[in-house]
Amino acid sequence: MPHVTIKHFPKHLDEPQRERLVARLTEAVQDAFDVDAAVISIALQEVAPEAWDSEVYQPEIAARPDLLAKPPRY
Repeated sequence: MPHVTIKHFPKHLDEPQRERLVARLTEAVQDAFDVDAAVISIALQEVAPEAWDSEVYQPEIAARPDLLAKPPRY
């Protein structure tokens, strides 16, 4: 039962962009885990730029480097 969460800023995605992203992510996850698309869940969460460090970077990136499949370059 794969679940993907994408936290992002600064771009707001309109509905067609969200649909394309979800479709592509679903296809990639389905292929990687060999599961039916119906069992995949995807959350898209906008984060305010001023909250990025405290809500995302520190707790999820800096504190958990062992879980990063792809670290950022910033």
